[in-house]
Amino acid sequence: MSSAPPIQVVFVLLPNSLVLDWAGPAEALRIANQQLRAAGQAERFAIEFVSPSPASTGSVGVTLSGLAPLPMHWGEDPAWIVLVGMPGHTVSTDGADTQALLRWLRGQRLERGRLELVTICAGALLAAHAGALAGRRATTHHHHLDELRRVEPRCEVVANRVFVIDPPLYSSAGVTTGIDLMLHRIADVCGEALAAQVAQTMVVALRRGPQDPELSPFLAYRNHLHPALHRVQDAVSEAPQDDWSVPRMAQVAHTSSRHLTRLFVEHAGVAPLAYLRRLRLATAQLALQSGANVTRAAELSGFGSDTQLRRAWRQFGLAGSPSQR
Repeated sequence: MSSAPPIQVVFVLLPNSLVLDWAGPAEALRIANQQLRAAGQAERFAIEFVSPSPASTGSVGVTLSGLAPLPMHWGEDPAWIVLVGMPGHTVSTDGADTQALLRWLRGQRLERGRLELVTICAGALLAAHAGALAGRRATTHHHHLDELRRVEPRCEVVANRVFVIDPPLYSSAGVTTGIDLMLHRIADVCGEALAAQVAQTMVVALRRGPQDPELSPFLAYRNHLHPALHRVQDAVSEAPQDDWSVPRMAQVAHTSSRHLTRLFVEHAGVAPLAYLRRLRLATAQLALQSGANVTRAAELSGFGSDTQLRRAWRQFGLAGSPSQR
């Protein structure tokens, strides 16, 4: 491992780039190098920040200067191009720096193990505008999924995933998921043990993988503006193990049971008891991951028995069984 060539990791920054999109993954690589040095091994990642302009102001107002120009030539060693997102509901390509980046991207020849592309958040939109996602599987932040489909219809857009792997393309949903993806890439290059050490150093409690959903079940069904429904969802989320029923939820909403059911279906797209079961299942999963047995997990999450937990597990299509977690 120590004799392998270093990987040149090039973070491409544009005006208003989201700082956490590049800072988190870059820190993961820095810590990986630190751990390797401590073990008497050579560093594996050569980190560089590039931009069409020598200086750029990030999303929180910090100005970065001394940025290297976009590479015109690549050496023999492997390299990763990292594209990051920026704030906003859509990605504009009107700016001079963005246009320069797109022209540069169109000239790159991606190849697995040689020149690979990593996108974080809306960075996938930049890759799509450059034509780099045609015929590929990719994901992006959930606010940009439809935009990605419009920009590149030839891309198989994968929703609700932390990251998607389709070498030489590696895409993530954004912000903290960029760290998840970089930990996965560190594991590919340096092994799972070192990636675990990096995650522990960064106090990342649980590494997520390519099959894990982007959105927590506790955040699902919340894309609406109805205050009474949010009030009920808040109460159920805080104590899913309580003895909830539709009439009790209706009391929290100050409405009738029938009207509450209509509100759930209309605004959240799910029936109230189905929503409750999903939260209880998520609570049980957390308990199982923390070492609880199936009986204890069912008790902590509000399921009346092991059988009810197993039935919900199958109903929502989770892999394996509670006993195998």
